[in-house]
Amino acid sequence: MTTRVGFVGLGNIGKPMALRLARTEGIELQVYDVAPDPVAELVAAGAVAVDSVAALDVDVVCVMVRDDDQVRSVAADVPLDTVLVVHSTVAPGTPAELAAAGHRVLDAPVSGGAMGAADGTLAVMVGGTDEAFAAAEPVLNALGSLVVHAGPIGAGTKFKLARNMLHFIAFTATTEAARLAEAAGLDLKALGQVVRHTDAITGGPGAIMHRETAAPLDPDDFWHGVFANVTSLGVKDLGFAIDLAHELGVDVPLAELAIDRLGPGLGLPSAGG
Repeated sequence: MTTRVGFVGLGNIGKPMALRLARTEGIELQVYDVAPDPVAELVAAGAVAVDSVAALDVDVVCVMVRDDDQVRSVAADVPLDTVLVVHSTVAPGTPAELAAAGHRVLDAPVSGGAMGAADGTLAVMVGGTDEAFAAAEPVLNALGSLVVHAGPIGAGTKFKLARNMLHFIAFTATTEAARLAEAAGLDLKALGQVVRHTDAITGGPGAIMHRETAAPLDPDDFWHGVFANVTSLGVKDLGFAIDLAHELGVDVPLAELAIDRLGPGLGLPSAGG
């Protein structure tokens, strides 16, 4: 069967996503963007250009625009019987707002950047009804190698916000580590190579995310012993790093927060309890 798909928003990630769809068997693609160059590139790849969102004649419309207001503007011109797939990261309440207006909405933000978009290896986090998900599934599977139907309307957006919270907190922690390394006279690019190399092996922060709950751990739980060891090593190494930072005059507030919160965050008793 052929799925007729419209794609609106051909920016840094939207364009490679749309190009991926243009090359996918079983998908007929129509595209719209206010910028002519990416539209021309999509037409060269086999898509059909339309001159407005309202001119799309499709089963599924994928939206990858800048913000909530632009998503609302696009949605206003999409027929209510068309599945509206919002790939933009929006406020948690926006998908439900669109659904309340009668749209068949999937909130389906993505993670993996332009590289993942280009090669179809995005993670796609989806909220919406089973019916809408089934209608858009061929499109979602073409865009990502990991498609998670996270729950009802809004679940995909909340999933992405949790993922990105980790992402940007980790970036901020990385700046602390970089300042410490620089003050110690180390090669920051080499440190980055080591981080990327080892995270690819261990899974990075995702390595601790195997439990179904964030509740405190029972002492008989398998993870109690694992996380007790993680905490012991973490507190030791964080302590050494904080001492070094103090010696070098480097401010590391996230590290000082982490040394106190690592164990309790993993479900273990606090040092005082």
